[in-house]
Amino acid sequence: MSRAAKESRKTKETDVSVSLDLDGQGRTAPATGIGFLDHMLDLFGRHAGFDLEVRAAGDTHVDAHHTVEDVGICLGKALAAALGDKRGIRRFGFASVPMDEALADVSLDISGRPFVVFNAAFPTEKTGVFDAQLVEEFLRALAVNAGLTLHVRVPYGKDTHHIAEAIFKALARALRQAVALDPRVGDVPSTKGVL
Repeated sequence: MSRAAKESRKTKETDVSVSLDLDGQGRTAPATGIGFLDHMLDLFGRHAGFDLEVRAAGDTHVDAHHTVEDVGICLGKALAAALGDKRGIRRFGFASVPMDEALADVSLDISGRPFVVFNAAFPTEKTGVFDAQLVEEFLRALAVNAGLTLHVRVPYGKDTHHIAEAIFKALARALRQAVALDPRVGDVPSTKGVL
């Protein structure tokens, strides 16, 4: 059973395409025109063990917001499509990841009920030229379109780059757990029979 999907989104602001294979080798090829986002997508795919290719062109002369959000939307849709009916998955995932002085905890449920709790503060508004607030924007777009209940908590950290990196790595490791096939689960892991 292939657990791979491709999604694209074209608007007046962006043109985005995503190719995702949940059972890959962690091979990544992000090219969004936003260096920091490419860095986060690269480490996300590698730590999740997903093969991930992202191509994006957007109105970055305005700012990075539309591109970051639309990449999150496409990645969320690709994740949902690759999971199909979610039969046999572990469903829940958790990871606590340190990045030097920063720590990020991510808990998630592939529930079909999008919800985001983002309990993290960045000490600076930007890391390089990237607006730190776009980390939450990306996660919200991803969770809504993938149908994730997603909780992110950063209890401490002093460096904005390190905090963002810890969040993306924790997200990757938590998703790696949640999408994994459990040989003891032959059906959809829900008392409702559907996710």
